[in-house]
Amino acid sequence: MITRRLIAGALLLAGTFAAPHQASAQSSTQIWPTRQPIRLIVPFPAGSAIDTIARPIFEQVSKQIGQSFVFENRPGAGGTLGMGIAARADADGYTLLVNSSVHTIVPTTYTKLPFDTVRDFAGIVPLGQFPNVLVAPPGRFKNVQDLVAKAKEKPGSLNYGSGGVGAATHLNAERFRLSAGFEVTHIPFKGAPEALREVLGGRLDFYFAPLLTAVPLIQAKQLDGLAVSSLQRDDALPDVPTTREAGYPDSEYIFWIGAFAPVGVPKDIVTRLHDEIVKALAEPSVKEVVKKLGANPMPLTPAAYDAFIKTEIESNAKLIKAAGITPN
Repeated sequence: MITRRLIAGALLLAGTFAAPHQASAQSSTQIWPTRQPIRLIVPFPAGSAIDTIARPIFEQVSKQIGQSFVFENRPGAGGTLGMGIAARADADGYTLLVNSSVHTIVPTTYTKLPFDTVRDFAGIVPLGQFPNVLVAPPGRFKNVQDLVAKAKEKPGSLNYGSGGVGAATHLNAERFRLSAGFEVTHIPFKGAPEALREVLGGRLDFYFAPLLTAVPLIQAKQLDGLAVSSLQRDDALPDVPTTREAGYPDSEYIFWIGAFAPVGVPKDIVTRLHDEIVKALAEPSVKEVVKKLGANPMPLTPAAYDAFIKTEIESNAKLIKAAGITPN
């Protein structure tokens, strides 16, 4: 009797200590994401390009992994408010960030950030790259060469708008300006919609608008599309040349959107997220929606994405310095 009790007690005790060990032996992806919905921080308003592209993609990912995503739009301070919230989140895979090229601009344009873009984030995968298109009021310029000629004829007489100092639309215009070699007056706005309204009203001479918002206006003859900022022409505007084709080397600017996790999220969760997002992007219904939004594929592994981020930070820092943009 004593022996049986001792054996039973020993087995019970062994089971008590074995259970946690067995649980810890499970990989992160076996446990994740069953605990709770996944918070997806977007550091710009609902309806922005980032928000618009992310929603159909993560709706599909949600179906694939059996867990919902809760979008949390946290705009402010040029995207750094939302980035800071994501950087401080627990590294458990239940908080992610969707950001744009801004991710690699703010390290130079903001002198005191409460996070480090490289140290505090792990790249998951880009969702796509989006060309901007150089637009002008109808009939103001014959073509992009005419714009440059008029700008050089009277330095500083032309103006252009952007979605704010240091925004991708600002850097895109500055890269083009530096390549073409002319002086111009920059007028920053609180966001891209305001800048677009001003060029539509004829109060701006030109603006590098996101393709998604510009194409319908170009097709309706409300704007002239003079050149695209991508390396190749875009299918949506096949007759519009690239800025490089127009004769301005090193003038292209890549605007991209991608997903990130706080650093420290287990590698197997990052890998699974990467694979699930890539799978979602290949889904025909998602592929069609994303293409209509003007996105072009930008397939990168997490490691390649992290390397790309470092390169982009260095490239943007050089551009910001060359353009004489003062950090905030």
